[in-house]
Amino acid sequence: MTSGAGDREVSIVVVAPETEIRTQEDTGASWNTVVSNGKGARKSPPDCTGFQKGTAFWKNLQLVVLETKLSVLFPAIPLAIVADFYSFGKPWIFGFSLLGLAPLAERVSFLTEQIACFTGPTVGGLLNATCGNATELIIAMFALRQRKIHVLKYSLFGSILSNLLLVLGSSLLCGGLANIKKEQRYDRKQADVNSLLLLLGLLCNLLPLLLKQVMGKGPATAYSTLQLSRVSSIFMLLAYAGYIIFQLKTHRHFFESQQEDGEVEEGEEEGAVIGFWSAFIWLVGMTVFIALLSEYVVGTIECASDTWGISVGFISIILLPIVGNAAEHAGSIIFAFKNKLDISLGVSLGSATQISMFVVPFCVLVAWIMHVNMDLDFSLLETGCLAFTIVITAFTLQDGTSHYLKGAVLVLCYVIIAACFFVYKVPQDELDSYPGIKPFTGVFAS
Repeated sequence: MTSGAGDREVSIVVVAPETEIRTQEDTGASWNTVVSNGKGARKSPPDCTGFQKGTAFWKNLQLVVLETKLSVLFPAIPLAIVADFYSFGKPWIFGFSLLGLAPLAERVSFLTEQIACFTGPTVGGLLNATCGNATELIIAMFALRQRKIHVLKYSLFGSILSNLLLVLGSSLLCGGLANIKKEQRYDRKQADVNSLLLLLGLLCNLLPLLLKQVMGKGPATAYSTLQLSRVSSIFMLLAYAGYIIFQLKTHRHFFESQQEDGEVEEGEEEGAVIGFWSAFIWLVGMTVFIALLSEYVVGTIECASDTWGISVGFISIILLPIVGNAAEHAGSIIFAFKNKLDISLGVSLGSATQISMFVVPFCVLVAWIMHVNMDLDFSLLETGCLAFTIVITAFTLQDGTSHYLKGAVLVLCYVIIAACFFVYKVPQDELDSYPGIKPFTGVFAS
């Protein structure tokens, strides 16, 4: 409205009361302010969506990549890709890929736990059971695709040894030293269940070997061993399915006591630190890189063996499982330091049981679908070491108490077995049966 006063004109502007409306998206973005005037016109502040997304991405990057102590090994991932692209040499590709798998395996375990916070205990337990040994399973699939059955068997056998002797042994050793004035106790029920399943898996590995020894070599023996292995694998998977039902449904209290103790002490710190979809996207990305590096590892292991003068068996049985079990190893030791042996046992024994009763028979059945002849015969030396490992682990856990000497004995057993496979050379007739392997040579061959 305008009014005149002499030579001057005065303009009076009437502004209707403004109403401030706040909205928030379900994605957790910051509040957006919308200003509405009396005539219905709307004004909004400058768009900050891009800045908010960038901030959220940087926060997730810090939590997923930089929060782990193994983050110093993440540069090995692009180095492995660059080494492959520019053909630096297969031993370099193998070395960088092996280093890059360690932080990826640890982060997959972390992301699986984050997703489990949103899915509930049942689905979360199944997810942990599926992704707990994702690195070993992916390496096994690539080895199977490239028809390197020896690498597949060696890596799975080594993973069981690593969990039962190295991971469990170092946890008992460190926990005993940290709590040397206390008597460390744990619930035997969980250990008994896992020991029974490991003995069942040992029986399924032992029978094909005994069948070969009784029937002798020949096409009929190979056919019978293969059929026995496939049937045994089906029953092993059924037994593992029963174990999952036992663990998550019917006898859940056997496995929940240690989790409740951890939740009481750590409180809200056990909750999710990133969103569900963020964790899922990061998990998919990490799995893709694990698949890529696993393909590099399987494709270059023989060249690395020749160049470094280390047998394929030692690399597959000792080095690969140590990388794949990095997450279990670190977590189990941390819980043992806190005098939570039930959780340490659940990590080590649960992972070994999963490899023996799920991953191994699953690979046999997948090989059957791919028309690849893979049986459960892990040869005499490997099966003997596996039997000894399961028996000494069962004896170690039979009384429900622990001290540092038990852990030291398990670790020493692992070192001795590792030394055995370091000096062990694959016989020439077995080398001839695998066309991709060359005789062992190198600086330590003499």
